[in-house]
Amino acid sequence: MSQSRPILVTGAAGFIGAAVAERLLQRGERILGVDNLNRYYDPALKRARLALLEGRPGWRFVQASLEDGEALAALFAEERPRAVVHLAAQAGVRHSIENPAAYIQSNLVGFGHVLEGCRHQGVEHLVYASSSSVYGGNRRLPFSEQHAVNHPVSLYAATKKANELMAHTYSHLYGLPATGLRFFTVYGPWGRPDMAPMLFARAILAGEPIRVFNQGRMQRDFTYIDDIVEGVIRCLDKPATPDPAFDPLQPDPATAAAPHRLFNIGNAQPTPLPRFISLLEQALGRPAIQDLQPMQPGDVEATAADTSALERWVGFRPHTPLEQGLERFAAWVQEWPRLPE
Repeated sequence: MSQSRPILVTGAAGFIGAAVAERLLQRGERILGVDNLNRYYDPALKRARLALLEGRPGWRFVQASLEDGEALAALFAEERPRAVVHLAAQAGVRHSIENPAAYIQSNLVGFGHVLEGCRHQGVEHLVYASSSSVYGGNRRLPFSEQHAVNHPVSLYAATKKANELMAHTYSHLYGLPATGLRFFTVYGPWGRPDMAPMLFARAILAGEPIRVFNQGRMQRDFTYIDDIVEGVIRCLDKPATPDPAFDPLQPDPATAAAPHRLFNIGNAQPTPLPRFISLLEQALGRPAIQDLQPMQPGDVEATAADTSALERWVGFRPHTPLEQGLERFAAWVQEWPRLPE
């Protein structure tokens, strides 16, 4: 890819976006970061992530919303990015039940604007965030890209599946190479305060109860942030291509006759929630007070990633042990000047 044009990273103030931008800057890339700094969670944490990037050679940040089609089109036309890493979205499964309009605007309308920018400005590769939530009511573990994802159990999951379909369509119609990455429960330093690792850590350090849903009968494939970043960048460096073996009579959901690919990025080591809590207690050096709760609407009991397709494609699979990742996370939480709301 031509080095004179920048890489656009959307959601650059987010957990994954800031980490991806930092890694790309470290290898000398020009990065255009975009984020709207919305108040879904405390913008102070987002600004603190951005502060780590300010002043770095090659870094430029623009505050903008993907829903503003005219502003985004102008930005694409001005910068003509050679590649796009699209990580911006309205996140959160439970919040999608309370505020569905935010998900429709950001995750559908906003993603449509990103696709249009890629189409009109000759972007050479679009890498975009999907989610393990697309597997929905599927109980067959581990989740494989070959599995059907026709039964989402939250609007958030439905928008992520829609993103995959939209990207495939642009790949088919306009030859846009696009790679969708299904992330599995990402955790680590600078993580999102609305997710279980941060919620649990805040409560444990404050001596308050943690809410443990489904009476603790949950299992997640916790994936450390550095592994997610490595997977994103390796996929970015290998643009999607059509699958020469694609059979329209027996279509593979993970590949296509168009330049579109889908990959799981997960640790492939699903952990029962009680085990996760125990490891977090050890890392923080404090016990948890558990408040057992029923299952929440839109949630699933278990996730587990089959990452064999990712490993075949880019020669990498996540490998950070949960014990090691939680130790790093716990150290960061206790050094952070205040725990974000």
